[in-house]
Amino acid sequence: MYEKTYPSKRFQHTLDFLKKHVTPEETILDLGVANPFSKIMKEEGYSVENTKGEDLDIDYSSLVSSNADVVTAFEIFEHLLAPFNPLREIKANKLVASIPLKLWFSPAYRSKTDPWDRHYHEFEDWQFDWLLEKAGWEIKDRAKWTNPVKKIGLRPLLRSFTPRYYIVYAEKKTDKLGF
Repeated sequence: MYEKTYPSKRFQHTLDFLKKHVTPEETILDLGVANPFSKIMKEEGYSVENTKGEDLDIDYSSLVSSNADVVTAFEIFEHLLAPFNPLREIKANKLVASIPLKLWFSPAYRSKTDPWDRHYHEFEDWQFDWLLEKAGWEIKDRAKWTNPVKKIGLRPLLRSFTPRYYIVYAEKKTDKLGF
């Protein structure tokens, strides 16, 4: 997946945010197959288990059977047709999740070769907040950052000051209705 580019800036921001809210003593269920960032978390002393590549729109078994203290989902929910459902099934009381933000000057991402590497949703921050709230989560902290690219043009210029990534730390509400 990262043959041509390695997202060092995104990974560093994500790691800093994770360290702010999750201790290495807490166990993590990371949504998505093992990846370079789950390896980074392990190198930082976190106990991380990944889901196995199942379609989380349909199969919640990893969420239901996990006894992890925290669920992480880094750039996962935009790939799901119905992220509300897995969010409701998470047993852990803590969630750290990030998404790429919808950019008005760029269409939604879609790989032409990999059907798993497509964005069904590209959220605005308020939409993701609302999804989490409705699914029973209370956001305790959030951050955004840009993703400049080393290219010339209008879109690369806009990427230098327009936030591209959004990350939240949320805790499960005691009220199951999400309101």
